[in-house]
Amino acid sequence: MDVSNPRREKALLVGCALKTSAKTLPAQAPLSLEESLDELASLTVSAGGLVVERIVQERENYDPAYLIGSGKLQELEESANRLKAEVVVFDENLSPAQQRNIERKIGCRVIDRTQLILDIFANRARTREGKLQVELAQLNYMLPRLTGRGVELSRLGGGIGTRGPGETKLETDQRKIRKRIHKIKEELERVRSHRSLHRAFRHSIPVPTVSLVGYTNAGKSTLFNALTSAGTFASVHLFATLDPLLRRIKLPSNREVILSDTVGFIHKLPTTLVSAFRATLEEIGQADLLLHVIDVSSPHSQQQREAVLRILGELKVSSKPTLEVYNKIDLSHLGSRLLSQANSVSISATQAIGLDNLLRKIDELLCGDPLIRARFLFKQANGNLLSRLYSCSRLIQRSYVDDEVYVEVEAPQSVVDRLKEFRVEA
Repeated sequence: MDVSNPRREKALLVGCALKTSAKTLPAQAPLSLEESLDELASLTVSAGGLVVERIVQERENYDPAYLIGSGKLQELEESANRLKAEVVVFDENLSPAQQRNIERKIGCRVIDRTQLILDIFANRARTREGKLQVELAQLNYMLPRLTGRGVELSRLGGGIGTRGPGETKLETDQRKIRKRIHKIKEELERVRSHRSLHRAFRHSIPVPTVSLVGYTNAGKSTLFNALTSAGTFASVHLFATLDPLLRRIKLPSNREVILSDTVGFIHKLPTTLVSAFRATLEEIGQADLLLHVIDVSSPHSQQQREAVLRILGELKVSSKPTLEVYNKIDLSHLGSRLLSQANSVSISATQAIGLDNLLRKIDELLCGDPLIRARFLFKQANGNLLSRLYSCSRLIQRSYVDDEVYVEVEAPQSVVDRLKEFRVEA
């Protein structure tokens, strides 16, 4: 087998939605059924699948046994046999009973949107913490699906939806799985405590933290690389970044901040992932400023923006200072017209357009440690203090009188406070 070009599994996508009415229309319009299936297709490709067909249905109510109606189920069975589909992916979350019933009816492996996302996460996780968090989410998802599954489980020897703990024998009794879940939670608590110690150390040295948040594939990792020269992996595939990354960068004021890149969000983000990734998402909660990266070249940029805002609300961080970063303006028909938007900045991370303006905006918005102008008088013997001041401030004026150095700088309040004994008036 050619490892560089692995064979893709044939995947058949199924979308089912309730007919919109005054009762079912949400306050914030989600993606349409076709748009949601487009996103599901991208997820399937990211997981290593080849989409061979789509089947859609709108219903007044979901069928409690199969989600879709009997006629559409028959069509699904015929299509799966005709196309020799290896996996059927539902865009909606299936109950354990629905998943079992459909598999038995069509004789093919069936997964839903949540299982597909968990599978991608299992493939992307690199750190010990990331792998533990994915395994916890997968086991919590699988636990209620073990009962009553025999023949179906024998087919889960590999492929989309079976990575991570799915590669083990899922017939293992529920008691052992619960024991494993308990052990993972204990390990994650240790990770959380370790991260808390690191965070406390960072806070003891007042360096603000700025977190990148946004929809998956909005360009967060590309922006992170552009600002830090970190050379981290960036890809057109969804969820290219899973584990959080932290790097120091300097702002125009010459002060340092810690920039963190985190996992992207998505429509219908599984609640099991939100809870399992608590340790990672705490980085967002502890940030001094959020940079909400939005792909303005996407036709669904507004829906993606609202999806991120909803998740930030669930994480109880929506009140944090936030700067909206309109990315990919080089690919958008709106172009430079976005540059005049209030409380935002427009950039192209790939073309390095607007990055200087972005850094200036970050400087302005770090209100927890604002920039102020201050004047100091040092003895020339205080060269070490002067060097530290220069390293985290912007020099405005400097003059020498005998053995004294007079400087005027723009510096963070915390730096000025630490050198208050040398501060002078004009």
